[in-house]
Amino acid sequence: MKPLSKIRAWMWLIILLFLFLVFSYMSYSPKPKFYPDYVTNSPSPTGVKAFFTYVEKEKAGKTWSHAPELLNATVEHQLLVMVEPAFIPEKAEMNAYIRFMKAGNTIVLIQNNPQGMFDVKTGSVEPNKEMKIYTQEHTSYHAQIDSAVRLQIKKEDQVLLSDQAGPIAVKKSFGKGHLIVAVTPEWMTNDRLLKKDHLMVLFYLLNEEKANTILFDEYIHGGENASTFWNVYPMWFLLLVLQGILLLVLWLWAKGKRFGPIFEPREASVRFSDEGIHALAAWYLRGKRYHDSIKIQADYIKLVLKEKWQIPYNRGWMDISSTFEKKWTGLSAYEINSFLTGLVNILEKEKITKQEYLLWSKKLEELRREVEE
Repeated sequence: MKPLSKIRAWMWLIILLFLFLVFSYMSYSPKPKFYPDYVTNSPSPTGVKAFFTYVEKEKAGKTWSHAPELLNATVEHQLLVMVEPAFIPEKAEMNAYIRFMKAGNTIVLIQNNPQGMFDVKTGSVEPNKEMKIYTQEHTSYHAQIDSAVRLQIKKEDQVLLSDQAGPIAVKKSFGKGHLIVAVTPEWMTNDRLLKKDHLMVLFYLLNEEKANTILFDEYIHGGENASTFWNVYPMWFLLLVLQGILLLVLWLWAKGKRFGPIFEPREASVRFSDEGIHALAAWYLRGKRYHDSIKIQADYIKLVLKEKWQIPYNRGWMDISSTFEKKWTGLSAYEINSFLTGLVNILEKEKITKQEYLLWSKKLEELRREVEE
């Protein structure tokens, strides 16, 4: 009867566990995935997946998730799209972008306020979201502009788009290439792409340069889209590295290294038994061999000094005073010198009294504790 009751108990436990798992699965509602703004894989209203998908299919667009130093500056007619960077790149990275343009490529920077990027200057204006904009050929479009700044231009700059408040998109020359700057990243987002004439104006900017390759820069958005160890190297290489690490661990294990407690033999830590120590001490006291005892105690201190403070055993006591001054912080230099002088005098005597023995035995014991502890 007892085995049967145990089986029934286990069956009921398994049934309850199964019901709990089913209920947990039915009641679980995953949270919506969070996407950063202006990234190419984001289907949220603030993402740019819709526009990137079109460019990817029609113009063979690609994403670029690596550092700008890895951009191929030897190939011309490449177009790199930078939509609302999450941070201002460092000087070395900015120089890499500039080298990319000077080699004959183009960067399209679409940012709400591009001040600080590629020496671009802006000025504040009164925001007016409902505006009519004009191209350099005086063609008008209707677009929504959220930015409260307009671009400041130089004589050699070419104004591509403008409104009543000032330039919205400007084309600058960098060596053989160009930089196209616009202050309207909201045109490319999923929720505004098909509103007003935003899509037509975006094509107008991208078609300004005849590009063979279009890249969307995801490195500037940081986080999961930035270049990391896992997306720089191919998966086969990462698996090879992982297998190599496992083989290395197994090889070290096979070589005999065992991780566990270390047991020292008793004779390595115990010199004498308590009875032996008492008997030896009594023999020295009855024979009044105080000088021999103090010499043995001082000799042991020499061994401890060699082990703990790396002081050579054959050096005299007065020769190690400088080392004592650095190590024995509890005494002054005068006290240390007095201690060593008195110790040398005691050791050079042929016989010492019991009072001298007790005094210097106590002092040597204090030195031993200082060295060992």
